[in-house]
Amino acid sequence: MASSYHNLTVQQPKLRSFLFATILSLATAFFYDSSPNRPINSAVYHSPPATLRVGIAGAGAIAFGTAALLQQQQLEQQNHVAPMLWSPSGRCFLDEESNNLSAMFGEEEEDALLFRPRIATNAKQLVQENDVILIALPANGHKQVFDELSPFLGTRKDQQIIISSHMSLGALYLSQQIISQGGTVPPITAWGTTVCTARSLPPGKHRRGARINTVRKSVDLCTIPSEESSGSLKLCQQLFPNIEFRPRNGLLAISLSNVNPQNHLGIALGNMSRMEKGEQWYQLFHVTPNIGRLLETLDQERLEIAKELQVTPVKTIHEHFSNSFHVPIMDSISDMNQEIYASRKDVYGPDTADSRYITEDVPYGLALTVLLGKLVQKPAVLHEAGILILSSMYGRNFFDENDLLNALALDEYSLEELKAAAYSGRLVGQQSQLPTAAATRAQFSRSLKIFLQHLTL
Repeated sequence: MASSYHNLTVQQPKLRSFLFATILSLATAFFYDSSPNRPINSAVYHSPPATLRVGIAGAGAIAFGTAALLQQQQLEQQNHVAPMLWSPSGRCFLDEESNNLSAMFGEEEEDALLFRPRIATNAKQLVQENDVILIALPANGHKQVFDELSPFLGTRKDQQIIISSHMSLGALYLSQQIISQGGTVPPITAWGTTVCTARSLPPGKHRRGARINTVRKSVDLCTIPSEESSGSLKLCQQLFPNIEFRPRNGLLAISLSNVNPQNHLGIALGNMSRMEKGEQWYQLFHVTPNIGRLLETLDQERLEIAKELQVTPVKTIHEHFSNSFHVPIMDSISDMNQEIYASRKDVYGPDTADSRYITEDVPYGLALTVLLGKLVQKPAVLHEAGILILSSMYGRNFFDENDLLNALALDEYSLEELKAAAYSGRLVGQQSQLPTAAATRAQFSRSLKIFLQHLTL
């Protein structure tokens, strides 16, 4: 008995310390969650559960390809909770007889993965029945989907949101929407690109789905609020263990990590007549030396803006093609693309002028790069010229078509406030005398009007 008493008295200080720390932790958590002056109303996400239910907003090739990769991983782990798909447009995308999706990982039919996803009929069901909500649709549909999802988000502290891929500060817009409706902002992870490249399968009997052209070796990401980054990184690694996820410095870094808009600009300008005439042409094979040099120069503009914003490192165009198509890095982008073609990893380019390379990437990708360049006094001359040329070709003002940037009302915030929001997920501040996004947007619109007027003279 004496010995037991002695052990108890020795352990009492440790026990008191443990109890004190526990009570303090609980009190701090309560205060943080209830305080109206907290920096952001966000949940602390610790570690992902063993079994995750993933809901995907989207019904196109990337959504199908992402769902197939998740299904493949779940089968390997003997986890049979199929991903859920929601078509925001409401269109039917499953085979009418089998209710299956088909994902082809090679040229042969026997390489196809057939699976039956869970189906959501509305945004509320998608949110309520899943632990992870993954946005996988073109950027020109992001705002509408964010608006439909946001009333149901912010009620669970263990939920995560992934945007694949992130454009035009969409994560910041979604965060603001949840806050404005009194919700608790869950971790929102922005990917700099998609986990795969894919094309929809041509319609066929008992076959709806996508052909997965390549699975990327790495994907850049960040999470808002930034203190949730560690848990979100673990989540992405759990969902896609064969992909390297590389943390970047906030939403501005992720916005400048997406090289697809600049690449598609150069490719489209060099092959517009092929697109308009509906020709069948290999995209990367036609990255000739001249087009390759244009892509390299566009990339240099982007990298200089990232350096001025102090959000480096961001991946280079050479790293992008190497990671996406599994070829070695070379000095010439044209040479890298010819290597991709020779290794039979090339894809067909757009066979219509009404392509996401233009309607999505120009207003939602290039426009933000131009805006950021002007804010830091590093004009993206070629990016802006590309928007002007394509606006002339299409007879429309692509800069004004970005509903996300327009809705964020960035004219109310300075560059420093925008940079802070890229980590916190919340726009806070007053108007300042520094150059604003609205001022640069107005200047751009004036330049475009003058340019179009000269064309009509």
